[in-house]
This record gives sequence, structure tokens and C-alpha cells, in this order.
Amino acid sequence: MAKKSGGGGCLVVLLVLGLLGFGYYKWQHGSSSAPPDGADTGGGTGRYVALGDSYTSSPRTGRQAGTPAGCERSDDNYPHLVSAKLKPATFADVSCSGATTASLTAAQKTSNGTNPPQLDAVTTKTTLVTLGIGGNDVGFLQLASSCATTNSSGSPCKDRLTAGGRDQLAERIDAAAPKVGAILDRIHTKAPQAKVVVVGYPTVLPDGDGCWPSLPVGAGDVAYFREALGKLNKMLEDQADGHRAGYADTATPGKGHDVCSAAGTRWVEGVLPASPAAPLHPNARGEQGMADAVLALLKLP
Repeated sequence: MAKKSGGGGCLVVLLVLGLLGFGYYKWQHGSSSAPPDGADTGGGTGRYVALGDSYTSSPRTGRQAGTPAGCERSDDNYPHLVSAKLKPATFADVSCSGATTASLTAAQKTSNGTNPPQLDAVTTKTTLVTLGIGGNDVGFLQLASSCATTNSSGSPCKDRLTAGGRDQLAERIDAAAPKVGAILDRIHTKAPQAKVVVVGYPTVLPDGDGCWPSLPVGAGDVAYFREALGKLNKMLEDQADGHRAGYADTATPGKGHDVCSAAGTRWVEGVLPASPAAPLHPNARGEQGMADAVLALLKLP
């Protein structure tokens, strides 16, 4: 992650880094759906495995958990909170910042160490799997690198990404769908008795024009990304429904807790975090909200 520096350039750098695609959000109302029945997890029984990217690993919100350090996995992320409530016999959080669907089946090199293929943690004894993935497959960093603007009503990214009648964000979301579905099928093969829950991304952008210049993105691009990221969450929900998994909607409860909301209520930090978190990523409050969505789906308090 970039170090702080003075001036407007800091906002641009942090925006770009924060958009590393580690996960994203749902802008349209969705709904959670329970996973099919499987083996019980909790009260000293079962094995819970958490898979995912940085919206799961939760960089900088707590103390480092596990290795490698480059995964920036915090001990207060939603998997740890869910595990603390469930109390399974065994728990493995192998989420990692920067992960794509490819990181589920192949080793992922980080800036500080290599994370083994995340699916290696899923065994026949696994009884619960949560999966938060997809944003990095879409590649939001590459697509959004020029979004920062001095024009509060501008849309430089939308103009570039929809030029020629194509919508590059929509195309990449469509391309990621079968990859997510294939991962869900692999999980079921490795852990036939497990309940599987796909965890959606919380609301990051507000309705309306945004909050320029705190978030230096023009109103046109705010609307464009809000819609595109809603499509990403809808894709995840559809893949869960089509591959015997539940879906935890975290965007609906996250409404009003976006980057433009007050510091004491937001779930997702802005480009200059007011609470410990990576830019444009969930803070500890957001991870608790995500954990609550998963626990409600599992019919636990």
C-alpha cells in the first residue's frame, strides 16, 4: 500500500491502490439465500474454511493473522468473527489481499511471501466454507486508474470504458461468472458435506453524486461504478444460486454506511481512512456487519 504524501496526488494514488479490485459491492437491493443443508458446524464440531480476497482478509483493521504477511489478513475480519460465534472444532482463514479465482487453485505470490492455493485448506472434513471473490478478476485497478478528476460532474472512466459501444466492466463481470461457478463446483467436490456461502461485497458508494472532492470521482463515474458493482454482486448471487451455495447479501445492510457517510457510521473507508483499514476497504465496523450477514444466513444470533 502507498505511504501518505501531501497534496492532491495523494488522493489519486490512494484511489488507484484502493481500487485494486479486492472485492466489491452491491448497489442494487439484493437478498440473502440460505445454503442447502449440510453437516453442522459449531459448538466444538466441524471445520470452517474462509476463502477470499482483501474484503475478506481485511487489511490493517486488526492484528496480523497467519502467514504470509503479504496477505494482510487481520484477526478481526468477518471469518474470525463468524468463527468466534460458531466455535467450530477447526478454523482456517486462508483469504489473501489481491486474490483472484486463480488464487483458489494456484499459489499466489504477494509482496511478502506466497499464499498456497486457497482450496488446499478445503478437505473432506470441511463443513462450512465462505467465499468472497471476484473483484480482482474484473480488474478494477486497471480499469479505474484514471478516474480521479478535478471535475465534480465528470465521467472520464465511463467515457473511456464504454467507448465504441462496448462496456468493459460488464464484459469482465460476465467473463468472471463461470470462474466463480467452477470454484463452487470444486469446493463441493472437495467437501461434499459442506455448507457453502458466497459473501457479497458491501455498499461502497452512496446513491446520488458521491462526495467530491473527499472522493475525487465525478458524479458520472460514481453512477457508472455503482451500477457496474451492482452487476458484480448480482453475478455472485446468480452463481451461488446455480451452484448449490447460499448468498450473504452485505450491500443491503451496508446502505448508508458507504465511504461518503460519517466517520462514525461508515463500514467502508475512503481514500484517506479515518479508522484503521486500507483505502476503500471495510473497517472493523464493516467486517462486523459482514459477519452479521453471514451469521443471520446460518440462523445464528
